[in-house]
Amino acid sequence: MLDAVRAELGEHGYDGLTTDGVAARAGVHRTTVYRRWGDVGALLADVLDAAGDDDWQPPDTGSLEEDLTALNQEIQTAMTAQPPVMEALIAASFRSEKAAQAQRRLWEDRYTRCDIVVGRAIRRGELPPDTDARRLLIAATAPLYHHLVLLRTPLDPQLPRHAARTATLAAAAGAFARSPSAPGS
Repeated sequence: MLDAVRAELGEHGYDGLTTDGVAARAGVHRTTVYRRWGDVGALLADVLDAAGDDDWQPPDTGSLEEDLTALNQEIQTAMTAQPPVMEALIAASFRSEKAAQAQRRLWEDRYTRCDIVVGRAIRRGELPPDTDARRLLIAATAPLYHHLVLLRTPLDPQLPRHAARTATLAAAAGAFARSPSAPGS
């Protein structure tokens, strides 16, 4: 069923996604879809939740900049894949509260998994010990979403490395230090 949702979403986008289309593609009766999911938002929430049920781990290259570059390359590849399922899921999260909640759960999972990248860099002496992992990870990956989703600029093969390098330099200089009143400090 989730493969059918992804395929329909990739072909028709959020606006063209229907429970009837998903049912037809999955080869089940539409009442099965309505009974189990009720609406498109619940289908999308399950797709997003399933994305977190994997064994993905962040890159471990031996350096923060290279780890962040590899992570950004993964993001760029996913964001530019055809059909544009990731783009459609992001768009759907603005139109469906169920999809938005599932998207937040997925991001929370990914940031938690990526904390290890910052922890390793701290242990290697690349970063100050009070570096806030979440703030660094957001700064390292945000330029990709900004360029690819908001500005819709053409693919720039150098963007993953440039964003990673900028964030690494800023973090090494203490730009992402936890404030004394921040949780966990």
